[in-house]
Amino acid sequence: MEPAAEHQQQLRSLRDFLLVYNRMTELCFRHCVSNLNYRLLSGREESCLDGCAGKLLRANHRLVSAYVALMPVIVQRRGAAREGPGAPPDPPAPAGPSAVGAGT
Repeated sequence: MEPAAEHQQQLRSLRDFLLVYNRMTELCFRHCVSNLNYRLLSGREESCLDGCAGKLLRANHRLVSAYVALMPVIVQRRGAAREGPGAPPDPPAPAGPSAVGAGT
């Protein structure tokens, strides 16, 4: 891979990570933090945030694992479709591993 293309891929990966992180932070904050009158979080808010972030991270890990497992099959199908004339079009590829909170 060319250095410029590799750099672009790294930037896309960083952007995806930051989008997931920001979405997770926003979801958990809205769900767990109810009182903004104090500088520190209450014990209840802290435990809620820990649980919320943990749940979303576990879900993201499961999605990434499924994506990694399916990617070779998708690549193989695309390769076979390119080789055979008149082959049906490729199925849509997964959007990517950064799907935490996308549907919530």
